[in-house]
Amino acid sequence: MVNSKHTWSSRRISLVFLSVVLLSCSLSAATSNPQKSKIVVALTTTLVDASVSPYNQIQPGDTLFFEAGTRDYLLIRNFRGENGMPVIFMNIGGVVIIDTDHQFGISISDCQFIRFSGTGSIDNFYGFKVQRVLAGTGLGIGYMSSDVEIDHLNIQNVPIAGIYAKTDPDCSFTSTRDKFTQYNTILHDNYILGTGNEGMYIGSSKYSGQVVTCNGRDTLLFPSLLDGVKIYNNIVSFAGWDGIQVSSASANCQVFDNLILNDSQDEVPFQMSGILVGGGSKCDCYNNYIANGKGDGIESHGLGGYRIFNNIIVNAGKTYKPEDSTQMKHGIFVSDVSVQPDSSFYILFNDIINPKSDGIRFSSIVSRNNLIASNVIINPGNFDYYEHGNTGFRGKDSYVMIPDASAQVALKNNWFSRTQDSVRFAASNYSLLPGSPLIDVASPETHNVSFDFYHHVRPYGNGYDIGAFEYNPAYLGITQKEPMTKVVESPFPNPVVKIFSIKYQCEFPADVVLRIYSLQGAKLFEQSRLCPSAGSYTLTENVENLPEGIYLYTVQIGKQQFSGQMVKKN
Repeated sequence: MVNSKHTWSSRRISLVFLSVVLLSCSLSAATSNPQKSKIVVALTTTLVDASVSPYNQIQPGDTLFFEAGTRDYLLIRNFRGENGMPVIFMNIGGVVIIDTDHQFGISISDCQFIRFSGTGSIDNFYGFKVQRVLAGTGLGIGYMSSDVEIDHLNIQNVPIAGIYAKTDPDCSFTSTRDKFTQYNTILHDNYILGTGNEGMYIGSSKYSGQVVTCNGRDTLLFPSLLDGVKIYNNIVSFAGWDGIQVSSASANCQVFDNLILNDSQDEVPFQMSGILVGGGSKCDCYNNYIANGKGDGIESHGLGGYRIFNNIIVNAGKTYKPEDSTQMKHGIFVSDVSVQPDSSFYILFNDIINPKSDGIRFSSIVSRNNLIASNVIINPGNFDYYEHGNTGFRGKDSYVMIPDASAQVALKNNWFSRTQDSVRFAASNYSLLPGSPLIDVASPETHNVSFDFYHHVRPYGNGYDIGAFEYNPAYLGITQKEPMTKVVESPFPNPVVKIFSIKYQCEFPADVVLRIYSLQGAKLFEQSRLCPSAGSYTLTENVENLPEGIYLYTVQIGKQQFSGQMVKKN
C-alpha cells in the first residue's frame, strides 16, 4: 500500500503550484532512433549479463530494448561501451514497470560507458517506472561501475533511496580510493517521489574512511572518489531524508536546475536538507528550486572552492517543529566537515525566502577569503529569537549568522528585508519588476556567474542585479534560456495561461514534433510539422484547458530530442 504522506494528488500539485509557481526548466539533449538492437529483453528476464549468451554479442553503441509491461527486478552487469559509444538500455512499446519483492528495483553492476534511458516510447516521458520495491532502493549503480548516464525514470515509494550511485570499499581492496575512480555519473530528467531515505544518494558519505573487518582485523579503508558528476533537471518530492546528497565528488561536479519539494519528511537528525554537498565534494550548486522542505535548503560540508548561486529556497524548515525555535533549520548552512585549508566558498545571487531560522549560517573557520554577495534574504525566523532572546546576537544577524568571529567572510551588496513588499517581485514568481531596488546594485564580484535563474545573460543594463533574477524588460513573462542551447529555447511565457510557445533552430530540413506530458509522464498533446529549411521557427500549443500544475515537454528535431518543464496556471 502506498504511504498516504507520499501520495502526489491533484490537490498536492495545485498546492505546489501555488507555492512554487516557477521552476527551472533546463533543456537536455537525448539521442532518439538508437542503433538497431540485437536483443529485446523479455518480461520474464531478471539478469542481463554481458559475460553470457546472448548478451555477449553486444558491442559499444548497441542498444538493448526492454519489453514494456510489469516485470520483476533487473540486474544489469558486465557491459562495456566506449567513450562516445555507450551501450544503451531502453524501453520499447510503452512503459517498463518494476514491481518486486527484491531488495532493489534496478541494479547496474560492474558496467562502464552505458546509458539507461526511458526515452523509448514517445507516449511516455518516463519509460521506466519503479513502482514497488520490498526493502531497498529504486536504482543502484555500483560494484565499480563508471561512466553511467540515467535519464527519464520514474521511481516511487521505495523504502530506501531513489537512486544510489557509489561503490563501497571491501576486503578485495580493488575499489579503494587509490585503485578506483567513478567517472562521469550523469543523472537527469528523472522523477523521484516518496523515498524512505534520500531521493538521490551519490558517492560515499564516508569520505574520511570507514572501518572494515578484513581477515579478522579492523582496517580503515577510503572509498573511491567521483570525478565528473552532473545532476540536473530532476524532480525530487517527499524524500524521507535529504532530497539530493552528493559526497566524495571531488572534481567536476555540478548540481543544477533541479526541483526539490517537501524534503526530509521523516525528520531524521543530520539527514535533513534539500540538497547536501557532502564530505569530500567540490560541487557548483546552482539554479535549483527548493521549496517547503523540513530541512535546510542547502547544506555544504564539502572541500570548498565551489559556488552556490542562483538558487531559490522557499520556506526551508518551516514545518519542522514550528513551535520550537531552538530546532534550527536554515536557508543555506556551511560547515567545516571536510574543508581544505585556505579554500573559499562563494555564495551568490540566491533568493532565500522565509527560512525557519537563519537565511545563511556560515560556520566555517578553516576556509579563507569567502564571499557572501548579492543574495536576497527575506524574513528569517531567527530575527525575533535573536532580538529578544539571551543569545547575545542581534535580530539582523539572522540574515547571515557567523557564529565564530574568526571566520574570514565578506558580505557585499546583499538585500535583507522582513517583507517582500520592498523588493518588487513579480506576483507569479520571484523575478523582478520595473523599479525594483535590486536592479543594477549587485556586487561586481561574481566569480564568473554570467547568467541568472532562467539562464538569461548577466549583467543587463548598468550592472548586475541582486538575487536569482536579472531584470530585462525583453524577458518579462518569458523564460528563454540563452546559453544552455542554441537549438531549442525554453517555453514562453512560463507560467503559461493559454498559449504555450517554443522557439527552435533547424540546421537542415527535418521533422519537428512537440509533445506535452503530465507530471506522471503520460502524453497529453502532440504537434508535428516540417522544418522546410535551415532557420528559426516557433511552435505553439493551446493549453488553456489544462488544470494548474507542472508539465513536461519534449521537442524532437530529426534525431535529436530536448526536454524540459513548464508551469500552467489559470
